[in-house]
Amino acid sequence: MVIPMVSDEILEGLSYNEKKLLLALNRMGGAATPAQLIDAEDFGLEVEIMGAASWLESKGMAKIKEDSEKYITLTDMSVVEQGLPERIAITNIDAAGGKLDMNVLAEKMSDGLDKVAVGWLKRKALADIVSEGDLKYLVLTDKGKSMIGIEMPEEALLKRLAAGPVLAEEADAAAVKDLKGRKGVLGEKIVTERSISLTDSGKEVAASGIELKPQVTEITDRLIQSGEWKNAEFRKYDIQTFAPAIVPAKKHPLSRLGAQIRRMFTDMGFVEMSSEYVQPSFWNLDVLFTPQDHPARDLQDTFYLENPRSIHIDDEELLEKIRNIHENGGDTGSTGWGGKWSRDMAESALLRTHSTVTSIRYISQHPDAPQKAFSISRIFRNESIDATHLPEFTQIEGIVIDENADFNMLVSMIREFYAKMGFDQIRIRPAYFPYTEPSLEIEVFFNGKWMELGGAGMFRPEVLAPFGVKTPVLAWGFGFERLAMLKWNIKDIRDLYISDIDTLKKNTIF
Repeated sequence: MVIPMVSDEILEGLSYNEKKLLLALNRMGGAATPAQLIDAEDFGLEVEIMGAASWLESKGMAKIKEDSEKYITLTDMSVVEQGLPERIAITNIDAAGGKLDMNVLAEKMSDGLDKVAVGWLKRKALADIVSEGDLKYLVLTDKGKSMIGIEMPEEALLKRLAAGPVLAEEADAAAVKDLKGRKGVLGEKIVTERSISLTDSGKEVAASGIELKPQVTEITDRLIQSGEWKNAEFRKYDIQTFAPAIVPAKKHPLSRLGAQIRRMFTDMGFVEMSSEYVQPSFWNLDVLFTPQDHPARDLQDTFYLENPRSIHIDDEELLEKIRNIHENGGDTGSTGWGGKWSRDMAESALLRTHSTVTSIRYISQHPDAPQKAFSISRIFRNESIDATHLPEFTQIEGIVIDENADFNMLVSMIREFYAKMGFDQIRIRPAYFPYTEPSLEIEVFFNGKWMELGGAGMFRPEVLAPFGVKTPVLAWGFGFERLAMLKWNIKDIRDLYISDIDTLKKNTIF
C-alpha cells in the first residue's frame, strides 16, 4: 500500500475533531450524514461534526451539501376536530331546508364564529344573504348545495396535515393560500438534510497515516506540575486563520429610527403625546365618528378584552354629545349615522386599533390653537401575519391645530417628512376615513409595487365639536415598520423583529 505524502504543515494544522472526522468519513467510504456519524458513535453531537466539517471545507478537504425542503404544518387541531366554519354553516343551513335565519346560526355558532362563517360563505359563493322584513337569511347557492357531503380542497388538506407535515410542493396551493388566510391554522417548517464528503485532498490526508491523539490547546499549572506536557500533543497556532470581527455595541435599528423621528418632530416644535394600550370603544371609535356598525369593530379586525370587558365612561355630558352626533349630527350640521347609539358598545374594552385615539384624547385636553403634537405608538389589529402585516405594529401619529391650517399645508408637511427620511418619490391619492374630510393615503413604490405608508386628513366637525374646537386640525398616521422596510430594503416585515444577532451586527449606523 502506498501512503500519500502529506506535508507536516497540513497535519499540524488539523484539530482533534478535524482528524477524527477525516478518519470517520474515510471508513464510511468518503461521505456520510451527521446522523450516520452519530449512529456509528464517532461523534455525539451534530454541532461538533458541522464545526469540524466547516473547517475542513475552508481548507479544501471536505464539501458540505445541504438540501432544504419546506413543509406545511397544522398548528390548530381544533379546525380538524370541529370542522371549517363554512362547513358547519352549510350543514346547519341544509338541515333547515337550505334557508336559515342568521340569528339562529349565531345561536348555533358561539364566540362570533358565525360572522367568520358568513364571511367565508360569501367569499366562496356558497350562500347568499336574503332580507325579509327585519330578518336576514342565509340561502344556499347551487355551489353551496353541491358541497353537501363533498369534501372541500381545504378539508382534504387539513385531513392530510392531521396525520403529519406535508411537503409544500405536494400540497394544493389554493388550499394552502385559503388556510393561511385564517389566523393560526397553518405553519411552516424547513427541514434541512446535510451530508459531508471528502475531496481528493481530504482523502489523501485521511489515508496518510494520521494518528488520533488528544491535543492540548491550553497550558495549565496541573499540566506542567504533573509532567503530562512531556507526552502531550500541542495544537499548533495558525496565524493565517481568520479571526472574529470586532463589532461595536449598537442600538436596534428600530430604536435608532424612532430616535431620529422624535428628534425631527421636536426640532419642529412638536411635543410628544401618549395614551394607554387598553381603551374603551368610546374613545377609540365613537368619539372619532366611526359608526357602531362599521366593519372595523368586528372581532375579525379588533381585539376585544374579556377582563375588563367594559370601561365605564364618567363624563355624561360628553356621552350625550357623542350620542346626538351619531344619531342625528347634533349641532354640527351633519345628519349623523342614524339608528340608535349603544352606550354598552361604546364602553366595551379593546386594544387600541390606531394611534388616532391618542390624538383625540390630546385634543380633548388641549383644545386651544396653536398646538403641534406627535406620538410613536404601538397599536393592535386582528391581522393575519404575512410579509407586510403584523397584528401588533407601530404608527407615527401627528396633529397640528392652527387657524391657518389647510389641506395644502398637510400635503406639504407629509412631503417634507418623507424628504427628511430620504424619500422624495411618493404618491398621494384620495381616501376615506370616518373621522377626516378631506382624506388621503400616502404610497411609495417599493419592491415592484406601490406600498401604502399611512393615511391623513383634516378632522371632521363631528370629531371636534364635542370639545369646542373650531380651528382646523390636520392629522396623520404613518406606518413605522413600513418606513423601516423602505429605509433598509427589507422585503418581509417580520425580519424587523427576528432576534438575529448577525443581522444586527451588520446593520450600518446612520
